[in-house]
Amino acid sequence: MHYDYLVVGAGLFGAVFAHEAKKHGKKVLVIDKRPHIAGNVYTEEIEGINVHKYGAHIFHTNDKKVWDYVNQFAQFNRYTNSPVANYKGELYSLPFNMYTFNKMWGVVTPEEAERKIKEQREAAGITEPKNLEEQAISLVGKDIYGKLVKGYTEKQWGRPCSELPPFIINRLPVRFTFDNNYYNALYQGIPIGGYTKMVENMLDGIEVRPNCDYLENKKELANFVDKVIYTGAIDGYFNYKFGALEYRSVRFETEVLDRPNFQGNAVVNYTDSQTPFTRIIEHKFFEFGTQPKTVISREYSSKWKQGGEPYYPVNDEKNTELYNKYKQLANKESKVIFGGRLGEYRYYDMDEVIASALKLCDKQFN
Repeated sequence: MHYDYLVVGAGLFGAVFAHEAKKHGKKVLVIDKRPHIAGNVYTEEIEGINVHKYGAHIFHTNDKKVWDYVNQFAQFNRYTNSPVANYKGELYSLPFNMYTFNKMWGVVTPEEAERKIKEQREAAGITEPKNLEEQAISLVGKDIYGKLVKGYTEKQWGRPCSELPPFIINRLPVRFTFDNNYYNALYQGIPIGGYTKMVENMLDGIEVRPNCDYLENKKELANFVDKVIYTGAIDGYFNYKFGALEYRSVRFETEVLDRPNFQGNAVVNYTDSQTPFTRIIEHKFFEFGTQPKTVISREYSSKWKQGGEPYYPVNDEKNTELYNKYKQLANKESKVIFGGRLGEYRYYDMDEVIASALKLCDKQFN
């Protein structure tokens, strides 16, 4: 059998590309080294609950084109992400909003909250934030930084906030309103029935081979494909010729509990440095579940090692420079196109992955 495209990786990028290629009359083969499709958005049913096996994935976007696209493959519910922060038993609203400021300082009006943050920023002497710690204090003040940012962030990234670039904290919304919606997104929700079903619908009618490692079968596969869409790690593709890019990895401890409700919310972040895990996910609440049991996952952040699962690229200056070396090699590959979070070494939200894949499809088919 000869194929126009071999898609390496059955995650969102690969599934979108494969769907569009088939729609344009191309013969496509999708492979994945994991035993399942859907990549990191894979959900598996446990006790009637769709469990996010590789961490919480909440779809959100302001891109109507992307929203309309995914709605071809799944019906989305009305889930709104409103995490809770637990600091040594004290509970605070996330994102940072008036509920957070009221609990922290007893302030009631936005003016009082802004004044408090300004006082703490000026007391710290920060004019031009040079790292994440200074940026966080500039945005939310020293008290909130100390309780709700520092411990969580240092656990997640494995280094002091003073050594992290300031742009990381820019993803966190700060609002002087009582809006508990974490995302500034017009469209958001969870696919009813789970992400795996959504990706199955994308790959309908396409040949998929799980448990197939491209790098181990590269020569054999090259004989019957015209082009390869590669969504694996770019440094791994080139056998780490210049050294390994850095990632943060995540380990999950998942439990089935014989009770209907463990924490009352889908996401609770543990922001003190003493608690070893970063957060607990209670999966049933992503889909407003009423099952008699519940499933929770504790997340432990760790340094990535070869053979482990890479999750978050460490996009600092050193790694960006290293990635650019691999990018130069990738540009010389005539039959291989690199895409997705690992192929492009960048942190993508799900909607950005889909938009990137659709952009590639436009280039390939139009």
